[in-house]
This record gives sequence, C-alpha cells and structure tokens, in this order.
Amino acid sequence: MPMILTIARRRLLMPLALLALAVGLAGCGVNNIPTNEEKAKAAWSDVLNQYQRRAELIPNLVETVKGYAQQEKDVLTQVTEARANATSIKVDASTVTDPETFKKFQDAQAQLSGALGRLIAVSEAYPDLKSNQNFLALQAQIEGTENRIAVARRDYIEAVRVYNTELRTFPGVLWASTLYRASKPMETFTISEEQMKVPQVKFN
Repeated sequence: MPMILTIARRRLLMPLALLALAVGLAGCGVNNIPTNEEKAKAAWSDVLNQYQRRAELIPNLVETVKGYAQQEKDVLTQVTEARANATSIKVDASTVTDPETFKKFQDAQAQLSGALGRLIAVSEAYPDLKSNQNFLALQAQIEGTENRIAVARRDYIEAVRVYNTELRTFPGVLWASTLYRASKPMETFTISEEQMKVPQVKFN
C-alpha cells in the first residue's frame, strides 16, 4: 500500500515539477532570444513592405514627369535604373544576418532615394507639372511612403538592438551558446559617409 501511494505521489508531483522548471526557465530569459528574433524579423518585413510600396509608385511618377519634362531624360533614366537595381536584389529573412547582401540592399535603396529626390526637384522648373493633380497625388504618396520607410527603419533598428544585445549579455549569451546556436546577430542600417558630411555653405 505505501508503494502504491509513492507511485501516485510521483505521478502527481512530476507535472508540478515540470511546470516549476518551465516557469524557472522562463524567468531566466530562455525565451528572450526567439521572442526578440521574431520581433526583429517582423520589423524587417515592414521595412521591405514600405520599400516595395515606393518601388510600385515610381513608374507612374516617371511617366507623369516624362509627359511634361521629356528633356530631363538623364534624371528619368537614373530613377528607372536605380529602381531596377534596387528591385533586382533578392532579399529575405536571411538577409539580415548576411552583411554583404544587407549592404548591397541598403546601398541600392540609398541610390534610389537620391535619384528620386532629383526627380521630385525637377518639378520646380516646370509649373505645369507642379500643378498637375496626378503628379501632386503621386508626390504626396511618395513623401508619405518615405516617412513610413523612416519609421519602419527606426523600428527595425530598435528591434535589432534589443535582439543583438540579448545575444551578447547575460543570461542571453548562455542560451545563445547552448540552445540557440543558430541565432546570429542581425545587420542594421547605417548612414553613409556622404550623408554624414557637413554641407558647405558658400556666401557670394
């Protein structure tokens, strides 16, 4: 009889012990790495969605400008080529842990941003284009998308900071070296040296 009671107690205590272990591990941050990794991946998806939205708006913008300013052929070509280059780079969830591919993606998007800025600036020389309702609507959508890109990048940078910090600090570093060896640090956006240069102001 005592033996039966002992077996019954063991069966009862086993789930409780497993539950206590699970709670203890959760308290030690064992879930932080995969949780933060998923948040960073979700933020990366949002970045890609916003860049895709911008890429889809550009052809209509180019066609509208072309109708009023065909002589701006160089600017139109630059935008078209920059868009083709930016959309030709294949990116997915693995891009964030591949420094070379991530840099190519970032550089291509920066090149497209510059070309797009020059295209928008062209409108200043063409009053008819500036007042065209289609151009104004597209310009507003592009500007709104640029703002969303900035927000998405900021959110991604913060999510990656939290995730990368977890990989390098205690107790996350213990879990990274045991349970989550496949989890690698993620890349983040940087500002190019060109963008960091202080603009020169010349007075005549």
